[in-house]
Amino acid sequence: MLVLHGGAGTITRKSMTAEAEKQYREALEQALKTGQAILRKGGTSVDAVEASIRVLEDNPLFNAGKGAVFTHDGKNELDAAIMDGKTMKAGSVAGVTIIRNPISAARAVMEKSKHVMMIGRGAELFATKMGLEIVDPSYFWTERRWKALQQELLDEQKPQASLPAADDHHKYGTVGAVALDRDGNLAAGTSTGGITNKMYGRVGDAPIIGAGTYASNESVAVSATGAGEYFIRWTVAYDIAALVKYRGLSVQQAADEVINKKLKAVPGAEGGVIALDRQGNFAMPFNSEGMYRGWIGADGVPHVEIYKD
Repeated sequence: MLVLHGGAGTITRKSMTAEAEKQYREALEQALKTGQAILRKGGTSVDAVEASIRVLEDNPLFNAGKGAVFTHDGKNELDAAIMDGKTMKAGSVAGVTIIRNPISAARAVMEKSKHVMMIGRGAELFATKMGLEIVDPSYFWTERRWKALQQELLDEQKPQASLPAADDHHKYGTVGAVALDRDGNLAAGTSTGGITNKMYGRVGDAPIIGAGTYASNESVAVSATGAGEYFIRWTVAYDIAALVKYRGLSVQQAADEVINKKLKAVPGAEGGVIALDRQGNFAMPFNSEGMYRGWIGADGVPHVEIYKD
């Protein structure tokens, strides 16, 4: 089983053209099929998670890799994490600017270093030494994200009351995947460009193990998307895993408890998760207007959903 998300936020039918919806659905299906092809050949859950996330990182529709949003200073600073539920090993990178696929850098940290998290220049140097693809920072520039930053900068000059009530639907465009392989092992991964107009050096929940990314064969695999500061404070990914492990909740009950009860009660704590257990049961709750999400099982048929209804 492979489950993925392409970000949560204000995503409604009114805000989406038919052509844009078609592009999103095709991209999510491609990522699902890529990961499932690996699982069907006997590949590991870690292999499937990395491969499916790389597809989304290379697609400018999503706020990860090529389509990452801009910081206040007009840069693209990328974060990613991956975790192996069998070994409890994990790797993450934060604030990187020249690594084409941050999820692969996160995996390199997990498998080829003694560490869990590496940031900035150090992570970039490590990725370079590991032979990962390095690109000029201009590779990540897209007109759509640049315009979004300019709009945010203009909005900063306006009185608060005149600003639109809803967030731009790209704001929480993190991507992530969770997978279960034929050996019964879980894995989770998440990759993001963060939030438009974020302060220099800001790091969200995606690369923080237990906040935006977590996997354990004793409970569940989780990848989150949303307002990262809240997901860090509430240790969302691990909280869901703990509810499954210690209270015996189902993956659906645990994910709903955290996303639709705990976080929903907190102003501003918008977002969602994908969560998967070792029996192939999964949940995809979100408390925002929509979340790009999908799953693919042993039958090889991809399923994609976008809106709340």
